[in-house]
Amino acid sequence: MPNPLSRRALLAAGATLAAPPALAFPDQPVRLVVPWNAGGATDVVTRALAQAMTPLAGQPVIVENRPGANGAIGAQAVATARPDGHMLLVGSAETHAINPLVYSRLAYDPAAFTPVAGFAQGPFALVVRSGLGAETLADFLRIARAQPGRLTYASWGVGSTSQLAAVRVIQAAGLDLLHVPFTGAAPAYTALVAGQVDAMFMNAGPAESLSRDGRVRILGIGAAERVPLIPHVPTLREQGLDVEAANWFGLLGPAGVPAAAVARLAAIVGEALRAPATIEGFRAQGILPAFLGPEEMRRFLEADRERWGTVIRALNIRLD
Repeated sequence: MPNPLSRRALLAAGATLAAPPALAFPDQPVRLVVPWNAGGATDVVTRALAQAMTPLAGQPVIVENRPGANGAIGAQAVATARPDGHMLLVGSAETHAINPLVYSRLAYDPAAFTPVAGFAQGPFALVVRSGLGAETLADFLRIARAQPGRLTYASWGVGSTSQLAAVRVIQAAGLDLLHVPFTGAAPAYTALVAGQVDAMFMNAGPAESLSRDGRVRILGIGAAERVPLIPHVPTLREQGLDVEAANWFGLLGPAGVPAAAVARLAAIVGEALRAPATIEGFRAQGILPAFLGPEEMRRFLEADRERWGTVIRALNIRLD
């Protein structure tokens, strides 16, 4: 005689049989939206990460550049995408800490994104044009103080981490410099090399590349420790200037990405960061792999908003 089954057990068994099989994820190409121009450090390291992610994901991982408005254009594109995990933003301090504080009307809500994974930290280097006559940070401070309001510094946009890093030095050292914003990192680098501006905070990798043939001079690193790519360059703190300047990079999806997709993507990113080619690609840019899981990243974003908010409120920066 067959064993009797309760009605509840039968219903459960029927539900199990009727449930569709779990879908493999991803089941189509994954797009990583870089909200900056191609060729910058963010773009370069994202492409290194995407290359390592592709075989792990079993689908092409494609980098798509959507620059403009201090990262806001790319961020908005992802914010309005289908929340299925196939379109992610390469977020940074600009998109998720600074823009909400400097734009009174922002087309996206930074708090509504789904944190997926942090993947890097990028220390900045203070760089000056070769003809300025500054061999050291002390030289630069002396020259700047002797010509208040005359020296210029470039950035990749008003309210960008590049500008705010320079402002930290200006405040800490009591300088008076003129800000010259550009539409992206690449044109700012070009202006510095051409001698059209005097100084700039940039990612350590491009700084090292531009300094090889003497086109620019690196004066210091805005990090707690020296960067392995340029170990001979001292930190700003080693030289008596208590300033740290860096950015972070992470992947975020629109609000509502399923937890299973988030977990799968985070696992792929974590494994991709261990690939030797990824590590070398990051090292060449002076950028450090730094993995954060979804919940760790959520907490980091909250702290980062507070950190930059202190600087922006003190400066009263508004962009509209």
